[in-house]
Amino acid sequence: MKTLRILAPALVALALAACQQAEAPAAETAATPASASEADATQAGLAPAFTLTDAEGNPRSLADFRGKTVVIEWTNEGCPYVQKHYSTGAMQALQREATADGVVWLTIVSSAPGKQGYVTGDAARAYRDTHSAAFTHLLLDPTGEVGKLYGAVTTPDMRVIDPEGRIVFEGGIDDRPTNDVADLDGANNFVRAALEDLEAGRPVRTAFATPYGCSIKYPEEA
Repeated sequence: MKTLRILAPALVALALAACQQAEAPAAETAATPASASEADATQAGLAPAFTLTDAEGNPRSLADFRGKTVVIEWTNEGCPYVQKHYSTGAMQALQREATADGVVWLTIVSSAPGKQGYVTGDAARAYRDTHSAAFTHLLLDPTGEVGKLYGAVTTPDMRVIDPEGRIVFEGGIDDRPTNDVADLDGANNFVRAALEDLEAGRPVRTAFATPYGCSIKYPEEA
């Protein structure tokens, strides 16, 4: 893995008919924690606890993976920015690299029913094969509760959580905020860099990158 040192540049303004780009940093739209304990965890940099149902109908809690490095990826298969990373196999390759090193990769769909990207039933169960994905679990968040809890605003939007449960990276996956597959060449992937830093036992050098992509299709979005 190659160490990355370059901070993400300013967002480019891109408007797509099927995919509205969200330009605000995740922190600006973070949901208010539901309890004092969640507020304390947020202030301490700890990842908020959650439980979601996976594509097979099984409950999966973040607490199940304590002691492991966890990557969270918000996705929407109809989003051109997501397609940039999946159509080329770049996201799947990173998933395979990470999980081969013992990282737990949780892919979350926070699209609401009737909105772009929403999946359930057979479509959710077929998601991995359809996209040749290598995530650990596909988690369904149709109410958007977990997405809002983490302040996720785009697809893709990424988090890296260390074995102590601290969020050590959040935001955009790389420094090329476009939906052009050509921009993957030479891009600095901040998730890969964060995982490299954790594996080497050093502080994560890029802890935040402005998220880019399609806005998450939460229930209240028009």
